[in-house]
Amino acid sequence: MKILVAVPTYNEKDNIKKMMEAVLSLNGNETVKRLKAAVSLVIIDDNSPDGTREIVKDFQGRNGGRETPAFYNAGSGEAAVSERLFLIERQKKSGLGTAYAEAFRFALNKGFDYVITMDCDFSHNPDDIPGFISLMNDKKCGMIVGSRYSGGIRIINWSIKRLLISYFANIYAKLVTGVKISDLTGGFNMYDANCLKKINLDGISSRGYAFQIEMKYRVVKEAGCNFEEYPIIFYERTLGDSKMSNGIIFEAFFGVVKLRLGLYK
Repeated sequence: MKILVAVPTYNEKDNIKKMMEAVLSLNGNETVKRLKAAVSLVIIDDNSPDGTREIVKDFQGRNGGRETPAFYNAGSGEAAVSERLFLIERQKKSGLGTAYAEAFRFALNKGFDYVITMDCDFSHNPDDIPGFISLMNDKKCGMIVGSRYSGGIRIINWSIKRLLISYFANIYAKLVTGVKISDLTGGFNMYDANCLKKINLDGISSRGYAFQIEMKYRVVKEAGCNFEEYPIIFYERTLGDSKMSNGIIFEAFFGVVKLRLGLYK
């Protein structure tokens, strides 16, 4: 089971090294080893001016020439960091949706079985990944949704205003699209490569967090794949700056209508 974790970055120098260590160390997790899974990581960097990609390259260079037992012992055997860590360098800040689309194409070209999408700021806990893998192994579904709202609200350190915007945005998106997922806007998800092959990745138009809604809609409506929800706790970032903006919110609001009207490629 070859799994690629995809993490888009823009000015994440405060988080990136810890994130690389946390994700790659999962190859030593007992659940991951029992299921004979191998976890790799691709960073998609939008030309961060703060030196994020230089940190990734330095990490690759320092660890690529030797085996590091703390990081790797997947079912298929140990591997050097250079064989598990990839970097996609983009020339400018081009948006979340296109970054993930590039990661999906990369995964399909490299023969990965599954792709997990997550943020770099530790709002998504890498320790949840073995649970995603185990559920996917049991259910064999097209998508696992890391849900902040399944069975209750599990969001830490958000203001009431932001929590209400997110909660009602999900209700709105669910009503308009008809996709019965409790967390349509969440970014911590796992996709089966066979499901991704049924989606027109070149047609993904959403640049911001509207991508999360569009992707789930495409999985269910375009690809006809089933899904499961995995309850997660979402933590507000403690380092770095949030990428949320009014433009991202407006794109998501009107993007939902476009999906329902079939105005997508």
